[in-house]
Amino acid sequence: MREILGRRRRLLSWRVGRKPDQSPALLAALTFATAWRWPVLPGVGTDDQVRRGLDTLDTLGARTDRQGDTRGRTGKAARKAAARKAAKGTGASALRGTTARCACPDPDCAFPGAHPLDPGLLAATTDERLVRWWWTNRPGAPVLLATGGRAPCAVSLPAVAGARALAALDKAGVRLGPVVATQARVFILVAPYSMEQLGALLYAKDWVPGSLRFHGDGGYVALPPSETGQGQVRWERAPAPGSASPWVPDVQAVVDAVVDALTRTGVSAPEL
Repeated sequence: MREILGRRRRLLSWRVGRKPDQSPALLAALTFATAWRWPVLPGVGTDDQVRRGLDTLDTLGARTDRQGDTRGRTGKAARKAAARKAAKGTGASALRGTTARCACPDPDCAFPGAHPLDPGLLAATTDERLVRWWWTNRPGAPVLLATGGRAPCAVSLPAVAGARALAALDKAGVRLGPVVATQARVFILVAPYSMEQLGALLYAKDWVPGSLRFHGDGGYVALPPSETGQGQVRWERAPAPGSASPWVPDVQAVVDAVVDALTRTGVSAPEL
């Protein structure tokens, strides 16, 4: 009995010792997937993120080696092999040394680091085990929300127009849920909608900004605390604390208010 208890203590100690080493991206992805039931998957990331991820695995493995845990040494080798295989599959083996350079094979990628590649978008999941595996092997990978289905969708605008639209929405008393922002764009999360609903909504408008984008079925949005080639992803309006999935508004209410606000203020949103 003493041997069994001692083994259990060692296993518990190893697990507790690993918790502080969980990356912020992993902790966020677990919240999105398990508490909020939002399907997520890792973004391709940038070359620099892949390099840092491999360095992190080296550090964790060395720490485990110092503790004399043979299980940890095996885990270290497996994690490093998986990470290097993923890097090779995304073209990151030729690290170019710039945070803005996407790790995908396209040298002129329009969305550096902020898109899925391997796995593909259809692999998005809420399964805790798979989420842990992905971000344990790729600790710095961006967290992508697969929009549509039962998951939130999004409406996005360039940063300047988005800031003015948010101010107008607040002034009009429109209730908003979480809002995600990057240096380039503002993403307002909305309730899921169908293409038919969106088509009817836009058809009824006399004018819709060409830079207003819709992220529905088959789309994706990078979530905080992701870092992409365009910089850090942040909460412009953070979700209320708690375990339940955040409330999000109907797409029509947001689009009506945004288009009205931009029309009245004469904002000519750049085509970005």
